[in-house]
Amino acid sequence: MSRHLTAGLDGSRESVAAALWAAREASLLGCSLRLLHVWDLVPETYPVLAGADARRLWAERAEFDPREVVRRIRADHPRLSVETGQSCGDPVRELCEAAEEAEVLVVGSRGLGAFSGFVVGSVSLSVVARSRRPVVLVRAAPAGAEGAAGAASGAPDGRVVVGVDATRPVDEVLEYAFTHAERHGAAVQAVYAWALPTVWTPEQAAAAYALRDELAGVQQALVEEALEPWRRKFPEVAATAVAVPGRSAAELPAAAEGAGLVVVGRRDRAARLGTHIGSVTHAVLHHCAAPVAVVPHV
Repeated sequence: MSRHLTAGLDGSRESVAAALWAAREASLLGCSLRLLHVWDLVPETYPVLAGADARRLWAERAEFDPREVVRRIRADHPRLSVETGQSCGDPVRELCEAAEEAEVLVVGSRGLGAFSGFVVGSVSLSVVARSRRPVVLVRAAPAGAEGAAGAASGAPDGRVVVGVDATRPVDEVLEYAFTHAERHGAAVQAVYAWALPTVWTPEQAAAAYALRDELAGVQQALVEEALEPWRRKFPEVAATAVAVPGRSAAELPAAAEGAGLVVVGRRDRAARLGTHIGSVTHAVLHHCAAPVAVVPHV
């Protein structure tokens, strides 16, 4: 099976950003790119929409002509093999099945602005929650901005920020972060947010501050220890460790401001009421402007 990246493309601003991001990654990886559009239709139920009429209706709703996007990608990356395909069915199921055969699946998500956060979208969120392969969500640049069809920039330093649990570091997540950083000549910043134990004492505030200062060094050492084997494996990648008291759901998006990529993990297991992505990953997906890679792990 040939190595390739797959990107969902439906003509929306977000999907175009995802396709352009995927094209750059595929070029760096030296693999091919597959652009996939999923028709959310059942042919037996809607036979009249299965042909030219369906394409016309889709084109009317699309912000960008997908054919122009493909031409742009081929012009920007003349050595990149680009394949296009369509399938009909449930978008989540079809994209997850496509992800099984890909190195990475790339999809788009739309922004609402600096104060409102972002909307991931039900399809993208469901794909992230169900895919057994890494999924990257890419923001679109604001409408009217230069290169509006491209990925949102806002990444002046290009860091790869990775969320870690220093007490239980996940190899799959750290390997993805370091591999991406090496490919892009970027640095890795590992962020670990730790909780301050509750202190019951008449001088609670003073005791809490004293305990925090004492624990800070211990937590920092844990992150350094978690990074050590990856520093040896990727000696060309500059890696820094950051341990901060607080909640990961708040501290990780704050630390990721200006990053080129944010990498988080998702435990690959089904909950009683469906597959969940976890509160930290959910917060990062909704509040980080940079592309976010979600790496499933056991």
